[in-house]
Amino acid sequence: MATIPQRSSMLPFSPSRALICTVSSPIPRKTTRTTTRTTTMTTTVMTTKTRPATTSLHRLPQHRHHPFSVLHRPPPNYPGHVPLTGIERAALAVGSGVLSFLDPRRGDLIAALGEATAVPYFADRLRRVMLADATGRRILRDRPRITSTSLDLGRLRALPPETVGATYVAWLDREGVTPDTRAAVRYVDDEECAFVIQRYRESHDFYHALTALPVVREGEVALKAFEFANTLLPMTGLSVLAVATLKPAERRRFWSVYGPWALRNGLRGEEVINVYWEEELETDVRDLRARLNIEAPPDLRLIRTRERAQRKLAKAAAAQQSW
Repeated sequence: MATIPQRSSMLPFSPSRALICTVSSPIPRKTTRTTTRTTTMTTTVMTTKTRPATTSLHRLPQHRHHPFSVLHRPPPNYPGHVPLTGIERAALAVGSGVLSFLDPRRGDLIAALGEATAVPYFADRLRRVMLADATGRRILRDRPRITSTSLDLGRLRALPPETVGATYVAWLDREGVTPDTRAAVRYVDDEECAFVIQRYRESHDFYHALTALPVVREGEVALKAFEFANTLLPMTGLSVLAVATLKPAERRRFWSVYGPWALRNGLRGEEVINVYWEEELETDVRDLRARLNIEAPPDLRLIRTRERAQRKLAKAAAAQQSW
């Protein structure tokens, strides 16, 4: 009986079989490992490169902002602006306040006191008053300046005597002043608030014409009391303290006549900062007072003239009796 040979489980060696076996299974596993290792190594390299870069950025020199001081002032916000530290502003307020108390006719000191005490609240409050009024908004938009050129003083002298313009220029001529004597604002940081204070300052002579108060110490104190009641600017209120420097008769007259008048009319009257004076030059001054709800005070110039005449008569009578 012939024996059938058993087929070996091992296939005979063949180069093609070896190639197939070699390519089939191990290579993908090795490729996967290589890809994984490569991805891991790439992530590691990227992380390693990124961290030092981030750290180096933090180590770059940064621009240092110096605190506001006398030696490190910020740039001006408008031409002529002088930024002040808190200490400088306080010193300016105290110094100008004391000196203007001794002489309320010093316009430069009163101007410095007004700027030093107008911020941060009172100038902005006056700006909000203007923004709440249609005419005030136009003034803020137009930014008019009151000067002898912009007003044409020669034309104002030709207006009827009862008009605002004629009253204003007659007051300027009588007191020997001009609109160009008002200094520019320098110590108010906000540019628009600086214009508001400039507008108030340049309108001061119109307030004199509106109230007919003369440029004497007694008249200035009375007008400052009116301005304080109407604008609430601290400088105007502090200037009223100069009433202590008046003569006894003038002081009694202020408390009995001009002080009550200023308080009453300043509080009940319209905000005078909203008057567009350039558009009211041909208006009758009495009509403007009525529209603003402001009554004219007793003529202080006439009262003082009468008092001087009475003193002269009294001196003459005393001299005759001595003979």
